[in-house]
Amino acid sequence: MLPSDGLGDDLVDDPGPRDHCGVFGVFAPGEEVAKLTYYGLFALQHRGQESAGVAVSNGDRIMVFKDMGLVSQVFDEPTLNSLTGHLAIGHTRYSTTGSSEWSNAQPTFRAASGGGIALAHNGNLTNTSELEELLREATGEQVPPKKRMDSTSDTSVVTALMSAFAEAGLKKAALRILPRLAGAFSFVFMNEQSLYAARDRHGFRPLVLGRLERGWVVASETAALDIVGASFIREVEPGELITIDAGGLRSQRFAEPEPHGCLFEYVYLARPDTSIAGRSVHAARVEIGRTLAAEAPADADLVIPVPESGTPSAIGFAQGSGIPYGMGLVKNAYVGRTFIQPSQTIRQLGIRLKLNPLRDVIAGRRLVVVDDSIVRGNTQRALIKMLREAGAAEVHVRISSPPVQWPCFFGIDFATRAELIAPGLSVDEIARSIGADSLGYISLEGLIASTGIAKRMLCTACFSGEYLVDVPRERLAEMGLEEVNG
Repeated sequence: MLPSDGLGDDLVDDPGPRDHCGVFGVFAPGEEVAKLTYYGLFALQHRGQESAGVAVSNGDRIMVFKDMGLVSQVFDEPTLNSLTGHLAIGHTRYSTTGSSEWSNAQPTFRAASGGGIALAHNGNLTNTSELEELLREATGEQVPPKKRMDSTSDTSVVTALMSAFAEAGLKKAALRILPRLAGAFSFVFMNEQSLYAARDRHGFRPLVLGRLERGWVVASETAALDIVGASFIREVEPGELITIDAGGLRSQRFAEPEPHGCLFEYVYLARPDTSIAGRSVHAARVEIGRTLAAEAPADADLVIPVPESGTPSAIGFAQGSGIPYGMGLVKNAYVGRTFIQPSQTIRQLGIRLKLNPLRDVIAGRRLVVVDDSIVRGNTQRALIKMLREAGAAEVHVRISSPPVQWPCFFGIDFATRAELIAPGLSVDEIARSIGADSLGYISLEGLIASTGIAKRMLCTACFSGEYLVDVPRERLAEMGLEEVNG
């Protein structure tokens, strides 16, 4: 599975797991908050590449600018210069299939008593039907039916609820609404005067707090804090609501915390230069590679990664196995999302648009190819074919996560269970299907141990099928499931 950052995934019809969104917020009077948000979103581009948006307040009104495309495509210097104020939030988004359109870009905005509300969401709620009914009761507003897997519809409903109950103030509205939400959410939201951040009681999706010389920042990852020059203070705690305004920073609990951070952040989603729960993601991935080498050894001449997501674990595999590490694949760094549809000729080239083999490194050698996960298997099949054509004597695939067996309902856009390759085949059958000489996965126990985080603090649902939140039947039906372990 290749990083989900470009056309190559689409060409081989195997889009990998995608975190739905990245969020960023800043309260910094006297600073160019729109530009700080732009750079924060730029650092979070890997978490969403279909749309981007910013909302800015100057104390009197909120201005929202959003569009389809990469952060660098959506914003330019004149636009950012026009977004003046002391407070901003931003969002960069992936969508689920069929919902990549402007109306689903974030932040969402609603007029409210005394002003406006803008909100950006990373995650996916599982009780949207209940929330829509609550909105109808509160306002009489008829909420049109939406795809339950579209997290932006969840976001729109939450924003509308915040607006409906905002007469006594946005904070009171949030404390009324947040305990009613089920599933995953890391929110940044705002009115004209204040920045808010909230994280669901499980802390499924990451959210961190940073300090600027003249203000505060919240972001999906610590790497975004680094980019804007903010010092890391701490993670936003599960079940916590943070308020930041002219009076400073205040914290309040809206739910009892039951921390279960997403295990897949360590495997793939987070940037390697990010830290989660005090652990460097890069260091964790190197350790995952060492564990993988011990659990699934291979007799080979060279360890190569599938860049970029497989690189740290390939380094660890080489260290653990004693097999030399090398770069056997060159990645085109400029393959990003594109609105130009590939011709059939280009589509047939598939993975070569993104990766090209170094033939003099590969020819005649027995390779260990380290990658982060296998979803449908199409990308791996094309990659192995390309390596054999480049002269590889053997190709042994090693995967730095367990088999992905179950869909995610908490903010990662996986394939349906019927589309996943692992549930229907044994490891040996998958190896034959993708054309590998051998295939090995890290065990779930080995992966957890490599992160340094206790199992009770992690969500492992996509690997184990153990869901921590009840999933409505209609959501299960959409994913081709009859029941899951709740």
